[in-house]
Amino acid sequence: MTNNKPQETNYEEVVTETVGKTEQFFENNKKLITWVLVALIVIVGGYFANKYLVAQPRAEKASAEMFAAIQNFGAEEWQVALDGDGNYAGFLEVIENYGSTPQGSLAAHYAGICYLKLGDKESALAYLQKYDATSGAPAEIVNAQNLGLQADLVADGGDMAKAAALYRKAVKASENSLTAPYYLKKLGLAEEALGNKAAALAAFQKIADEYNTALEARDIDLYIGRLK
Repeated sequence: MTNNKPQETNYEEVVTETVGKTEQFFENNKKLITWVLVALIVIVGGYFANKYLVAQPRAEKASAEMFAAIQNFGAEEWQVALDGDGNYAGFLEVIENYGSTPQGSLAAHYAGICYLKLGDKESALAYLQKYDATSGAPAEIVNAQNLGLQADLVADGGDMAKAAALYRKAVKASENSLTAPYYLKKLGLAEEALGNKAAALAAFQKIADEYNTALEARDIDLYIGRLK
């Protein structure tokens, strides 16, 4: 009979190290993430206005409402960022009014984070899944974060196989020294919990080989050592 005890132990470790740190990336990079959001609003707002000149006033209004929501988001006023402040719409109204636009897609991503901060994981996952990946350097960070947050929530729900697939996508979405090692480590832990030692080792080894200056590389030899 196969002894599943090591796998169970690893699964518990993933819950502790991965799901328990769902918001760590955002907390550690709050200013950067907010800046990226502002940059994307400017980029997609300009693109939307130029492509659909007849809809330019609508695009400008959507961007203005998004900026107000971003300010509340940056101030950690999660509910206000979702619902609006009485003068400008929040993310939810932007989604309702401009859901098919790039602004609406970004609003869905940040609405998901707001719900996560408010403890509503079901709504958080639902809104994160409404986000459509955008091309370009600034967007890649948001693309990776979106997939990573979905993975955290899916793992929290017990589907580690799906979580691992999402972590892998998060790594590929933005192979930079900020997001890639962060999600590689989570991928390794998820694969280890599933009993896929070779895949887990490959993820940890990639951190050591390609991102050795990242925070995640500081203790990566311990993770590699226990799999050899």
